[in-house]
Amino acid sequence: MAAAQGKEQDTKQYTSMLQTVFEFIRSHYVEEVDAKALYEGAMTGMFNALGDPYSTFLPESEMSDLSENVIQGSYGGVGLYISKPTGEQPDGRLPYVEVASPIEDTPGWRAGIQPGDLIIEINGESTDTLTMDDVLARLKGSPGVEVRLLIRRGAKLEFPVSITRAVIEVPTVKQAMIGDIGYLRLISFSAMTVDRAREAVENFKRQNYRSLILDLRNNYGGLLMSAVNIGDLFLDGGVVVSVKSRVASENTVFNARKTTPVSADIPIVVLINRGSASASEIVAGALKDRGRAYLVGEKSFGKGSVQQVYPLNSLNSGFKITTARYYTPSDVNIDKIGIPPDREVRFPEFTAEDAEKLSLLIIANRIPAFVEANPQATAAQVDSLARELNGEYQLDVNLLRRLIRDEQNRTVIAPVYDLDYDVQLQEAVNILRGGSYGALMRTTKTLKTLQEEADVENDTALAS
Repeated sequence: MAAAQGKEQDTKQYTSMLQTVFEFIRSHYVEEVDAKALYEGAMTGMFNALGDPYSTFLPESEMSDLSENVIQGSYGGVGLYISKPTGEQPDGRLPYVEVASPIEDTPGWRAGIQPGDLIIEINGESTDTLTMDDVLARLKGSPGVEVRLLIRRGAKLEFPVSITRAVIEVPTVKQAMIGDIGYLRLISFSAMTVDRAREAVENFKRQNYRSLILDLRNNYGGLLMSAVNIGDLFLDGGVVVSVKSRVASENTVFNARKTTPVSADIPIVVLINRGSASASEIVAGALKDRGRAYLVGEKSFGKGSVQQVYPLNSLNSGFKITTARYYTPSDVNIDKIGIPPDREVRFPEFTAEDAEKLSLLIIANRIPAFVEANPQATAAQVDSLARELNGEYQLDVNLLRRLIRDEQNRTVIAPVYDLDYDVQLQEAVNILRGGSYGALMRTTKTLKTLQEEADVENDTALAS
């Protein structure tokens, strides 16, 4: 009781001191100070002190943009989901902006920006000293305006990218059949995602699908209830996700309905990568913990928190704050940890030497120039260019073919899938067609079990 009273006294003292300093600055600073500027500075400082990149003060301009995005479903920007660490990093790295994922068919995606890329500069200004609001203010804005970025990929590869802002309309769902496999790609979790996904499932049924691939790669999330309702498509009752807050009355467990449009005898493989975050991880975690799907790809991003936006109506500003964390059905929070796939499949990574060669190739602009000059290039022409570049830059021919294909896809609306070059999708198809799915599912473990095993390994390593 005494401790609680002491905390309350501290709170009153701090808030009183804030008011005192606010008035002192207004009265005694050498120049007249705008009260609004002091207010916004104090609010920004409070949220920065949380050390949480997802909690931030929203000045009037940001609240206006947010309202427009929610109502209209679009905004002017480059089409990148980003995150930015706050403060000094433990490994000494500067807190540059990191790309979580590009939004498909947007300028950022067409420019070839990838998950994990760092944005070092925006219009010649280093991003390490910018706040998240500063970064968004520079990336978003009027369509048709060019934004110059300096991108760092890996340890050594750096290259400039010029992107012209466009109206960004976030897509939700893509679907196709791969033989008798239904392929469902969720690009984001919006109010329309569930309806579009249901339509896709009904289409798969009409085409007598026998299994399903749910592609959540580079899906940075969206609405919590959209993720819960997507879980309804695959789970017959039971927990999808639970949300836990400091306020006990706000704790909630979300359960799936007892009926599901996807029959329990339909095998499911889920594709994830480091661009899969938040709502994507809710769905992937639920299907994994409930033994309903086999996960293929790379460890997911690791965003296990829930944010709410609160308007401050009298000042037309507001704030976004993390109010809770979500937990998978086995009661695990994956924040800053991510979800590991049951089978890891990675795309080939560049060596330091490859990065330097690739940097020269990018600067030379050979591949974009080829695609622009040959919009209908045949497979033979692509192969010829790949071999020519292999001779000049000593890069792997298959890698060069994939880079050319990626560039071709960026100049048009991308195909729903690319089975020739997508090694993760290839593996999912092989699992579903090879007859090993049932045996593989019997070997999967819940996230809770994996976490407990990791804790034991860590304890053993420390003891030794």
